[in-house]
Formats: sequence, C-alpha cells, structure tokens
Amino acid sequence: MILRKCVAEGIGTFWLTFAGCGSAVIAAGFPQVGIGLLGVSLAFGLTVLTMAYAIGHISGCHLNPAVTIGLAAGGRFPSKDIGPYIGAQVAGAVVAAALLYAIASGSPDFDLAKGFAANGYGEHSPGHYGVISALLAEVVLTMMFLFVIMGATHGKAPAGFAPIAIGLCLTLIHLVGIPIDNLSVNPARSTGPALFAGGWALAQLWLFWVAPLAGGALGGVLYRWLSEEPSAQVTGVNPATRTI
Repeated sequence: MILRKCVAEGIGTFWLTFAGCGSAVIAAGFPQVGIGLLGVSLAFGLTVLTMAYAIGHISGCHLNPAVTIGLAAGGRFPSKDIGPYIGAQVAGAVVAAALLYAIASGSPDFDLAKGFAANGYGEHSPGHYGVISALLAEVVLTMMFLFVIMGATHGKAPAGFAPIAIGLCLTLIHLVGIPIDNLSVNPARSTGPALFAGGWALAQLWLFWVAPLAGGALGGVLYRWLSEEPSAQVTGVNPATRTI
C-alpha cells in the first residue's frame, strides 16, 4: 500500500513541477503571447487541482514535503510515512526538472542563467527582495496553505470541493509570492530546478526547505488547535475517512 501511495506522490509532484515550472520556463516569456505571472500562478494551482482529483483517493495528494509535515503536525498524517512520502516527492520533482531541461534546452533562446524557475532571494529575486522578506513570505504563505488544506479536507467540509479550494489557494499565494522569490512553499519543487540551475540556486536552497517546513508545521498545529474535533487523515483510500 505505501509503495502505491509513494508512486502516486512521485507522479503528482512530477506533474506539479513539470507543468508549474514549465509554464514559467517555456510559456511565461513567449513573445507577445506569454502567460505572465497570472498564468504561472494559475498553472501551479491547476496542477494541484487536477492531481487532487486524480490521486487524492490513492495517497491524499500532498505533492509537497511541507504539506506532509504540516498534516503530520496537525494530526492528520502518520509520522511513520513522512520519510517515504518526502523521498517520492523529491524524486518526482527531480525527474520533472530533468525532462523540462531536456525540452527547454531545445530552443536556441534557452538560457539556464535566467534561473530555470529556481527560487532565490537578493539579486536572484524577481523583485530583488532580501533574505528576510523571502523567509517571512515562505513561512506565512505556507502556513496559510496548510490552514486551507486542513480545513478543506476536514470531515465537516463540503464533500468534493477540497481540490478546488486548495488549487485556488495555491494560485493565490503564487500571485503574492512570485515577485518575492519565485515562490516555493514546496521544498521538492525548489530542489528539482535548483539541481540544474546550480551555483546560487543550490546555495540558497536551504531557505526553501527551512521556511516552508516551518510554515507547514505552524499551519497544521494552528488548525489542529482551532478545530479540535476529530477528522479524517489525508492518506488516501479509507472507506471510513475523507481525503482530498
């Protein structure tokens, strides 16, 4: 069972990284008809929405180490499965980044120096925001993302609408965060592109693990305190529980 869940998480995180970062690398800057920040934000939201319906019943559709940690902190995910889930998510993101690199590098205009959708602060921030701004943004936005996930997947939430709420929330926080640091809120998504961008991206990757994981844990704990009633674990198939 855990193997199938981990494969689902790997596929889902592959889709999030490939389609989300791909929209930034390939479509956002396309001459005259590029999708811009709004399009990239929507692309990330759509990846979660589509995968939530596709694999939510299999693995819970975390696609993100910060979500896995946050759900565990909120009492909605078993701690024994944290390691396998995160390993699968990072693997999916790395494979996605490799495929995206293979495709994007086929264009004569491709330039890895442009960042390859990697997250960064300081001179590598789209708006030249410093490390403190990036740290605060990642913690707060990830915290609110987990807060929405915990609420949308609660046993008393409207059935069937969780993927929509979660996808729109991810879209919203990207609209806020892309100018700050290209927005991570997801260490796996950050790791894939950073491995190919190298140099500064790897040197700054620490922030995009530390801040989202801290924010995810805060969001999970906050919602657990606010809503004390027992609710379903977000782990996939279980006829007695609700999932994404």
